[in-house]
Amino acid sequence: MGEDWEKRFIKELRLRNYSSRTIKSYSNYVKNFAAYFQPLSPPEITGEQIRKYVIHLVEDKNWQASSLNQLINALRFLYVELFKQPLVIDAIPRPKKEHKLPDILSPEEVLSIFQSVDNLKHRTILMLIYSAGLRVGEAVRIKVADIDSKRMLIHVHKAKGRKDRYTLLSDFMLLKLREYYKLYRPYNFLFEGWNRHQHLSERIVQVVFQRAVSKAGIRKKVTVHSLRHSFATHLLEAGTDLRFIQELLGHASSKTTEIYTHVSKRSIGEIESPLDRVMGKFKT
Repeated sequence: MGEDWEKRFIKELRLRNYSSRTIKSYSNYVKNFAAYFQPLSPPEITGEQIRKYVIHLVEDKNWQASSLNQLINALRFLYVELFKQPLVIDAIPRPKKEHKLPDILSPEEVLSIFQSVDNLKHRTILMLIYSAGLRVGEAVRIKVADIDSKRMLIHVHKAKGRKDRYTLLSDFMLLKLREYYKLYRPYNFLFEGWNRHQHLSERIVQVVFQRAVSKAGIRKKVTVHSLRHSFATHLLEAGTDLRFIQELLGHASSKTTEIYTHVSKRSIGEIESPLDRVMGKFKT
């Protein structure tokens, strides 16, 4: 894609208040798409050519449904919003996502992961992710001011879908955060990177988690996001209503949360973070 089109594409995404992560993702998809069809320019590419391109990615490149849907979203924005050509990609079918159940860590496995991390900052952020059901991108961007110890809540700003929400601040987590704060004295971001004005990178958290999983001898195929899945599952098993789990996770649709089905009713004010139950078995 020509530099002028690329700049316009990125500018339009920013004007629509898309997140920096989505802008980067869409831009990469569109640049690779345009490079594939050179010397044709994007406005010259037909709907049938785009359809064949998608089929090529599925059959020859083994792309997964999530990546294909992201690509189609990016192309739809390019043609509909930028080029004003709404009919160009109308015929492209949306690939169905695979409905795989995530591997869930048991409370004992969660505890063993925490015990396998010596660094206080790294252990604290993993505990925070599990205790509040955070995405790793949300956890690294939590600021000191987002911790509301009076209401025992954590304010998550501009999460997925650019939406704010509140989630649980565990009793044990508050004590751990106070211990952490005394040692590190974060200024703005709760978990700072090497530069005090930047947050800890998501990649570092992912690496720390995988090392801890390996050290703990856990053979399940889990990622940092598995702590969030485990948070929801452990709440479900404790009898928390699905509606409250949906609110805590920040899911726009209850269908997303239905992976953790069959729950009983309970008010949000009575919800106890699963971290408190786990840490009741272990003192750090």
